[in-house]
This record gives sequence, structure tokens and C-alpha cells, in this order.
Amino acid sequence: MPDPFPLQAAGLNHWFGAGEARKQALFDISLRLPRGSFTVLVGPSGSGKTTLLTLLGCLREVQDGSASLLGHELRGASEGQLIRLRRRLGFIFQAHNLHESLTALQNVRMGLEVHGRQDEDLANRAAAHVLGLVGLSERLHYRPANLSGGQKQRVAIARALVGNPDIIMADEPTAALDRDSSAGVVEILRRLGTERGTTTLMVTHDNRILDRADRILTLEDGRIVADDLRGAAAP
Repeated sequence: MPDPFPLQAAGLNHWFGAGEARKQALFDISLRLPRGSFTVLVGPSGSGKTTLLTLLGCLREVQDGSASLLGHELRGASEGQLIRLRRRLGFIFQAHNLHESLTALQNVRMGLEVHGRQDEDLANRAAAHVLGLVGLSERLHYRPANLSGGQKQRVAIARALVGNPDIIMADEPTAALDRDSSAGVVEILRRLGTERGTTTLMVTHDNRILDRADRILTLEDGRIVADDLRGAAAP
């Protein structure tokens, strides 16, 4: 049975630097995110949002406290365990990180490579399907140089979705999108939560999408200072 709370943290602290330059970035973070929920992290720049996202996404080592992903404790986990968990995630970053020599379709197909060898025809159909979901059916064979900034970001979003991940980790994914495109991306993520139980944790400064979130966590100076629950399961 799937874990009802696939993302959890308890007493999570994090530091950067060493010696006199050591500075605490997160303080006593505790949360439980229900399966299928859409949660956004907001707060000023430097408040710890991206640090928390990367800790929960197995991209940084958990130093102190507890963090668990899909029922697996991350503190003290081996690199092999972390790699296996990352394969169950979809990452969307503000920088699209597309390969300039590949078409949109080929870039999205790369999202399937972490799952091992794929039938080429099935992989192409899956990639074309998710590109259609983000409104790029007419741009399958365009390379990044021939796409706008917003279109590149939508390719990156499609790449994160193509492997049907259990969890989406997103850092400012709508920053380069217009209002309609932004709303469309959020609607896709919400539909994945409803239909497939995909859990989304998104860092954003985009106030246009806040009313679509199940939960809004506000960070300031490395601490959760507000937790606005909007119909999601209680933590």
C-alpha cells in the first residue's frame, strides 16, 4: 500500500560552511505531505526554500534531524539507495537544462532513460503525449535554439512528467511562463495528484498559482512561519 505521507521531515536542520563561517540555513523543519497533494513553498530569497527542496529530493546530505521519502529515511542512506529514490522523482528547475543538440521530443525521452532501456516507439509516443499536455504538439522536432524561453521550460516540465514519477520537485517552474501557460502547468500537476496520486512540492514566487495549492508553507530565515492548509489531509 502506498505511503499516505510520501514526504516527511522532523526536526530537520541544515548548515552551510565550516568553522567560523558555518551558518545555519534551516531550523527545526517538521512537515508531512499527503500523497497526491500540491504544496507550495513561498518566502523571500535566501529563506531556505531551495535548500529544503534539495534535501527532500536526495540532492543534499541530511545532516541533522529526520527526512523520509516514500517511506525511506534519508539520513544515513547509501548513495545507491539515494539513486534508486531519485529515479522515482521528477525534477523541474528554473534553468531548463535542455540539450541544445536534441529536439524537444529527444530531450523529453531522456526523462525515461533513468528507468533503463525503453522500447523506442513507446518512448517516442510517451514523450509526444506529455509534450501535447504542455501545449507543444507542434514543436516536437524543434531544437531549443528555435524555442522561446517559455517553450523551453515547458519541455523541461514534460521531461519531468514523462516517467510518471511518484513525486514532483519543482523550483520556480512557472517563472518564464505567461499566465495561461502557468495555469495549464499547475492544472496538469493537480490532475496527476488526483488521478495518479503524484505528490508535488513546488518552490515559487508566482502569486498567480497560490489559489490552486492544497497547502502553502511560508519560510523565513530558515523556519516555517506559516502553514496554510487548504483542504489537504492534516499533517
